[in-house]
Amino acid sequence: MRDDIKSWNRLPAVGHQHVLDIPARTAHLPLPPGAETCIPFGNGRSYGDVCLNPDAAVIRTRALDHMIAFDREHGRITCEGGVILADILELVTPQGWFPPVTPGTRFVTVGGCVANDVHGKNHHDTGSFGNHVRSFELLRSDGQRLTCSAEQNADWFAATIGGLGLTGLITQVTFDLLPVANPFMVTQAYRFSTLDEFWHLNARAEREWPYTVAWIDCTRQSGRGILFAGQHAPPQAELPVWKSRHRTVPVDLPFSCINSLSLKAFNEVYYRQKLPRDRYVAHYAPYFYPLDAIENWNRIYGTKGFYQYQCVLPPHVSADGVAELMRQIARSGMGSFLAVLKTFGTRPAMGTLSFPRPGATLALDFPNMGEKTLQLLNRLDSIVASAGGALYPAKDARMSGAMFRRGFPQWEKMLPFIDPRFSSGFWRRVNEPEG
Repeated sequence: MRDDIKSWNRLPAVGHQHVLDIPARTAHLPLPPGAETCIPFGNGRSYGDVCLNPDAAVIRTRALDHMIAFDREHGRITCEGGVILADILELVTPQGWFPPVTPGTRFVTVGGCVANDVHGKNHHDTGSFGNHVRSFELLRSDGQRLTCSAEQNADWFAATIGGLGLTGLITQVTFDLLPVANPFMVTQAYRFSTLDEFWHLNARAEREWPYTVAWIDCTRQSGRGILFAGQHAPPQAELPVWKSRHRTVPVDLPFSCINSLSLKAFNEVYYRQKLPRDRYVAHYAPYFYPLDAIENWNRIYGTKGFYQYQCVLPPHVSADGVAELMRQIARSGMGSFLAVLKTFGTRPAMGTLSFPRPGATLALDFPNMGEKTLQLLNRLDSIVASAGGALYPAKDARMSGAMFRRGFPQWEKMLPFIDPRFSSGFWRRVNEPEG
């Protein structure tokens, strides 16, 4: 039994009977013996158990790390599913292109971007990753290889985008890129003292900027925070000098560094930081990937791990719903260290189980304090469910089947496309009988 395969938040802690590698895109799936199931495992940056398969098998995909084609003129790339966004950025950014959508870390595989239909700070402008995928190859457990696009095998295309790795192994992906003049961003920061102020600031910022995201102080019910807006910098004769700086959390800590005292101290300092008065130019890395500068930052939560919680609330109830979530979190004394608030746009997602939809999304991290943390998350679930919202499967380790079905009413449309040899801890959990 192998227990060294973990998701980024280290929850749940489970063991696997088989940890297998697919050596090449043209190879057959290294299926476990008998009737055991498997699930693809990319770079382990998902939270929870969508990439775990307790007591069964995972298939690691990082060997599928080859670039296949790059159309420099039109901005289109084809790569294997195990390529990470960091490698894409290193190749295409010096040549005037950028990923059309990127999550908060560049250490995710392209296959994972498709399977979780990841979103970024520009959803209101551009949609999610699946909106920019031209095609992909899907390898099934019976050896069948399907080329899927909006025109060819369109039903498989929709089932696989946001399909949580359950329809087969994504061996290669073709997607469009975004033109840029250089690797820098023009950004501006806006401090706000209340949630009401945030909604007004955000509405204005979304009309002016393609990228918007807010850090929010979850230790206070008022919802104070800082909104960060950005756009790719135009051609400029002079650009600032930028040097990558990396730090690391070198060891696993036996306890969490995140507690009520450290949270309040950090949030106060962060909120009071000196902000530039005007627009300023910064490299894309600290704007999109601030935590990537701290290697193994997940270790600050200790060996017990942490729960990631991301929800989306419909537009007409976003303000009241977020306010109630903030009240519950502040009262609990378990405020989130990494709290992000932003809004999704109206561009329809391509996937049957895609998470992004119109409304506001709040992403939170909570140290694992056992039953106390789970009780808080259950209270947050009640607020989200009452508002008609949903939780993000890629950042979940404990949602109920009822919560999943409520948030993804089209879930049954996925069933015919699930590979019979593919499963995950998440999928079994949300489909097991409740009672």
